[in-house]
Amino acid sequence: MIPQWRHLPAAARPIAAATTAAVTAAKEQDREALAEAVAELSAQDQAQTGLILGTSVRVQLEARHPDGLDADDIRTVLADSVRAAAPWCPDVDPHVVLYLLANALGVWQDDEGDPPPKPEALARHAALLLAHLTGADPIEPLLTAALAEIERAQLND
Repeated sequence: MIPQWRHLPAAARPIAAATTAAVTAAKEQDREALAEAVAELSAQDQAQTGLILGTSVRVQLEARHPDGLDADDIRTVLADSVRAAAPWCPDVDPHVVLYLLANALGVWQDDEGDPPPKPEALARHAALLLAHLTGADPIEPLLTAALAEIERAQLND
């Protein structure tokens, strides 16, 4: 059952719901459901969506690597997540996954001024990445933890 997310601020509810649907579709390798959820997710405010998805990725990476991440860890996550998605999602783009990982960790540097990937690509690849990172675990606890961390950070600023 997908939570209603009623306890969240109004702006975060549709993002949490669409993220839950997208990650669930990715885990089930359901292209149609993923496309629908990605359309909904990419229609949301991109600053808010990026913050929630990026924080979710970072929180999960930190949980899986409590002693810290190094370049080999990131390379492994990148390769494994792309390999996991490639058989059923042939348009998976390693560059977009790298962009998501680097942004989630706060290390992206765009020295060439290239535009960021489009919202649809970011939403699809974030769902694929989060599906890989969470494995058989449900996405809802991760989203709850990420949203709580965002709230803590905003209260302390």
